[in-house]
Amino acid sequence: MNELNNLNGSKFLVSYSIVSHGQGQLIEALLADFREVKYLHELIITINIAEDLDFLAKFNDLPIILIEKLNIKGFGENHNSAFEIATGDIFIIVNPDIRLPKYDENILLDVFKQEHVGAVAPLVLNSSGGVEDSVRRFPTFFRLFCRTVFRIKKSDYVCNDIIEVDWVAGMFVAFRVKAYKSVNGFDEKYFMYMEDADIAYRLKKKNWAVKIQPNTSVVHDAQRASKKKLNHLWWHINSAIRYLLKNW
Repeated sequence: MNELNNLNGSKFLVSYSIVSHGQGQLIEALLADFREVKYLHELIITINIAEDLDFLAKFNDLPIILIEKLNIKGFGENHNSAFEIATGDIFIIVNPDIRLPKYDENILLDVFKQEHVGAVAPLVLNSSGGVEDSVRRFPTFFRLFCRTVFRIKKSDYVCNDIIEVDWVAGMFVAFRVKAYKSVNGFDEKYFMYMEDADIAYRLKKKNWAVKIQPNTSVVHDAQRASKKKLNHLWWHINSAIRYLLKNW
């Protein structure tokens, strides 16, 4: 594949944003994968809990920008802060528990040659190679009720080709900088959960498309914190209520 160019004929500059809440071990493995990524303009790592950062010395060859914010912030606020200093054309948010064994940045970013595309995500696989439930229709009370009470997890989309979708889960999402700016980034009133659905909803209202590119993939070793800790469960419920009251 030819080198990916933006609409002005120059190479895309890609800014990646990772937030760590004491997840240095996961990030160390992820950074090793980033050595194979071609369009790595800058890699912004936000440290939100004090931790040993000695492992970063192994990655002096990577264009890392370190932000240390030791007063804990929410998912959206941390990524918005990274966006403020990002200088790329494309802004990609990445969870620490992502791995990139088959990630092809060229294939993913090629979707942005369509001017109306505001965000795109790769196919997300679990550690066993199965397809994760990361591509969904917008939440409604009925859908959330079915997923929570009846544990109905049927996929909303069949992703065999590039398609437009309602929203993609925020473990790995690429945003066109212009689109991200047009909606003022993530709504920081969500502390965690549902902010990915919310930003996609606002992008749609601004006539930006959200797409899935299944011809490249990342691996997500999901932590499933919502099921393990009561505070995460509360954040999830609170965010779902906020989303429904705000958007429906």
